[in-house]
Amino acid sequence: MGKKSIIIFLLSIAVFTILCGTLHAVEVETLVRDAVKYYRGNASFSVVDMTIHRPGWERTLTIKAWTRGEKDSLFTIIAPPKDNGNGTLKKGKEMWIFNPRVNRVIKLPPSMMSQSWMGSDFSNNDLAKSDSIINDYTHKITGTEIHAGKKVFVITSMPKPDAPVVWGMQKLRVREDLIFLSQEFYDEDLLLVKTMTGTKIQMIGGKLFPRVWKMQKEDKEDEYTLLEYRELLFKENLPGELFTLSSLKNPGR
Repeated sequence: MGKKSIIIFLLSIAVFTILCGTLHAVEVETLVRDAVKYYRGNASFSVVDMTIHRPGWERTLTIKAWTRGEKDSLFTIIAPPKDNGNGTLKKGKEMWIFNPRVNRVIKLPPSMMSQSWMGSDFSNNDLAKSDSIINDYTHKITGTEIHAGKKVFVITSMPKPDAPVVWGMQKLRVREDLIFLSQEFYDEDLLLVKTMTGTKIQMIGGKLFPRVWKMQKEDKEDEYTLLEYRELLFKENLPGELFTLSSLKNPGR
């Protein structure tokens, strides 16, 4: 093989390697986007019990929730009576909360999106399954596992430069049928802070879906929050007027 042929051969290998890397990046980005879309659907309605567990006490809220696309969501508490009517609206990158006791709507600054929702271990973004994981992170498959006979992709997600996020890294476990099994949240020093895990996978809302989600703090074993779906309906669409400040104050209209 002549010198020219060797150079052409080496260049071909380099181009092939770059193309494969690019294709892999595109595939994992698509996998994450499709998994989020599977989780949220085009639109959905659900009734969920949220149990906040702390050492020595526990309380449960019942929530009605509506979501549309990757950006819009509305949550309102229907039980217990003392919390009835408290709600949260997320529309695009903006979020508002409503307190019926003072009949007041408050717009949350972006910095509050990562704060605890109603004292739980879920943040406002966690509950809404924000599209931040799609838009603000780059993804790489760093391992594979097997769960219930299906392949699971372990995905390491790193924030893009200047992305407005609080997490220094996330790790996702996504089954080949697009079911999220877990999501780990790491701080800027890449230390694990909390983990969300989906269990009791069963048919609900017309497709396989984890009925129970648990958000567990890494450093406090006896502090966690459970979400258990009572009802879940996936829809093709929901009306835009549902995701408004008027609807936030009067979701039952």
